[in-house]
Amino acid sequence: MGFIKEFKEFAMKGNVMDMAVGVIIGGAFGKIVSSLVDDVLMPIVGKLTGGVDFTTLAVTLGEGDNAAKICYGNFIQNIIDFLIIAFCIFLMIKGMNKLNKKKAEEPAPAPEPSNEEKLLTEIRDLLAKK
Repeated sequence: MGFIKEFKEFAMKGNVMDMAVGVIIGGAFGKIVSSLVDDVLMPIVGKLTGGVDFTTLAVTLGEGDNAAKICYGNFIQNIIDFLIIAFCIFLMIKGMNKLNKKKAEEPAPAPEPSNEEKLLTEIRDLLAKK
């Protein structure tokens, strides 16, 4: 029973839950970027390269049933997916760092002086007037 309790404590920690949410959002974001690359960018790139459809680019090694097909067009498309996702993550992290930097630069408000400090300040001011 100790193992299950320990696993439950681990799974319910904030970092694990944050990571799970990040993975789910990341998966959805990956689908959006894949659609952007597949449906928007690659047709434009194909048009610029003379109508080449990258998903069909392949090299066939051998003949008949033993033929191996290397789909390097899909590989190129996946590289473009990765670069776009990496760029978007870079922009997000850069923005978060900028927000954190602004937050760190803001000076903390001075703490309210205690009654004793207020009294000492008044005494100092009275002595300075004499």
